[in-house]
Amino acid sequence: MNAPESAAAIDVHGLNKHFGDKHVVRDLTLQVRRGEIYGFLGPNGSGKTTSIRMLCGLLTPDNGSGTCLGFDVIRETYEIKREVGYMTQRFSLWEDLTIRENLDFVARMYGVAARARAVRDAIDALGLGDRRDQLAGQLSGGWKQRLSLAACMLHRPQLLLLDEPTAGVDPKARRDFWDQIHGLAGQGIAVLVSTHYMDEAERCHRLAYMFEGRLLATGTAAEVVASACLVAWAVNGPDLAALAAALRARPGVLQVTQFGGTLHVAGRDAALLEAAVQASSADPRQRWQRIEPGLEDVFIDLMQNAANGRPS
Repeated sequence: MNAPESAAAIDVHGLNKHFGDKHVVRDLTLQVRRGEIYGFLGPNGSGKTTSIRMLCGLLTPDNGSGTCLGFDVIRETYEIKREVGYMTQRFSLWEDLTIRENLDFVARMYGVAARARAVRDAIDALGLGDRRDQLAGQLSGGWKQRLSLAACMLHRPQLLLLDEPTAGVDPKARRDFWDQIHGLAGQGIAVLVSTHYMDEAERCHRLAYMFEGRLLATGTAAEVVASACLVAWAVNGPDLAALAAALRARPGVLQVTQFGGTLHVAGRDAALLEAAVQASSADPRQRWQRIEPGLEDVFIDLMQNAANGRPS
């Protein structure tokens, strides 16, 4: 069965999901275009995985409406499951089967035509040829990731749902994986990917940030940063722990975050924040400079505001 053509790969409105008395996803409204990489961010327990499972047909929303690849997310979950590629947080293939055997089994489940050729093509496309007869359980995290992606792509889906696919993977494997994802997006495949890594978030075309089941911000990385209206300074030098404690007590300082040997100091009132900086810059060994706030500064601010019940 082929997915119906529509302008958006994902177009849902007001999706909710409860588990008992816990409201896990609240009024999820999300649109993901074909050929777009959409980053899904938020702390653990924020509802990202539940949202992804509703979109791929594994969970039925309590209410709301919308489509995934043109199929209704309430009534056509079987069709959705047949047409999307879903990569779970944990490696979910069979560790006592080889790479080739795993892919052949998945291809049989999806009823892939010309199965042997499809498996061979998937192995070659992701550079798994030299390892085709290696047991999956003997693979490193990066190679398991490649195998999982190959399995997702066997039935040629037009939408990939990737749930923290690079967790625990080394930096080079992460970079290679993202190169592959951009190549797939260039072929018109839509990708919704959850991640905790800010460098990965910046490689997405658009982003959504979720906290306690609600989307707090959406847009491009530049739009999300601009909408926060944050002002930021950076300082490096000695005695940063004592400086951080002093800064947190000053008016106009909303957050102080240490990144290695540098503190980021952020607020919304530029004048108040500059006064706090001036009052804290007596030590000539410490070097201050005005900087543009980054995504991590913005997400920390969004999370703090939501946790404290303040509007973003």
